[in-house]
Amino acid sequence: MARAQTDPSSDRKGAAMRLRFAFAGQEFTATLEDNPSARDLFSMLPLDLKISDYATNEKIAYLPRKLTEDGSSRFDSEAVGDLCYYAPWGNLAMFHGPYRWSRGLIRLGRLDQGAKPLLVRGEYPLRVENAT
Repeated sequence: MARAQTDPSSDRKGAAMRLRFAFAGQEFTATLEDNPSARDLFSMLPLDLKISDYATNEKIAYLPRKLTEDGSSRFDSEAVGDLCYYAPWGNLAMFHGPYRWSRGLIRLGRLDQGAKPLLVRGEYPLRVENAT
């Protein structure tokens, strides 16, 4: 009796989407939420971007195209280490300090090891790839 062969990597349902970030000689990971914007970002990998400081509480990186905003809504429990997408500007926002939700901000996930890697000041090449 022949058995159907399946490729386990083709079945992503239920599997966590994780990103690996590399800049300024350091690597760290983030786990994405299961929402349309996060899935859209994951579909774009790998990415080579530029990361820079914005204000006093975040690093930003502009994406090559805008992400879907399907399913976006107000969220609470904002926390240091959040990975978000700011739809009006089309950029990733990684928070290393306290912040408040604002219109157009979509939470994509959380940095796994905390925000310490984001404390390196300056502008750097940023590599984003699949870590799963």
